[in-house]
Amino acid sequence: MPLHTSRFLSIAALAVAGTLGACAAPAPAPAPEPLWGSEWQLQSIGSQAALPQPAATLVFAQTGQAAGHGSCNRFSGTVEIDRDRLKFGPLMSTKMACLGGASEQESRYLGALQKAQRYELQGDTLLIHAQGLDQPLRLVRTAPRK
Repeated sequence: MPLHTSRFLSIAALAVAGTLGACAAPAPAPAPEPLWGSEWQLQSIGSQAALPQPAATLVFAQTGQAAGHGSCNRFSGTVEIDRDRLKFGPLMSTKMACLGGASEQESRYLGALQKAQRYELQGDTLLIHAQGLDQPLRLVRTAPRK
């Protein structure tokens, strides 16, 4: 077999092997649904159930902005979302006095948001994984995306 034919067959075999290898590679995971325009109510902080009243909420009203009700104070701030990663900037809050366990819940909730690392959507449930929590924050959708 002439040398140039042998090289051609070797190159063709490598091209086919490369194509087959590319086909076997797993497809990248799809990006999660964007959160912008959604509203949520806190169900639990880690393994502890949230107080039903006053409700703690989270709203992603527009790109780059988050707001809500901590339990007795309103808060707002910036948020960065990249695929399943999220990071809240400093959260500003009103300073009204809280009754009962609302103060403790608000402190834990806002603290967890500040330590958020990633999120998952499971139907109408938003899970926010935060550093230091044994389980993620669990929120339920209260309004459809706009």
